[in-house]
Amino acid sequence: MKNKFTFGFVAGSVATIAAVAASVFAFKKAYVEPVETKVEQINDNRRKAIRKSLAAHQG
Repeated sequence: MKNKFTFGFVAGSVATIAAVAASVFAFKKAYVEPVETKVEQINDNRRKAIRKSLAAHQG
């Protein structure tokens, strides 16, 4: 009986840890990375706009 309990406890713990890790990974892929990508695009566009603005007024 004790061996069954130990095996069940270990298996349940491993399954819970795997589920938590998978949900954290999915959250990162679905929400964090797209936000970081968008911020990077905004910063790139801002830099391009500043360069264009400065170049247009060099006359």
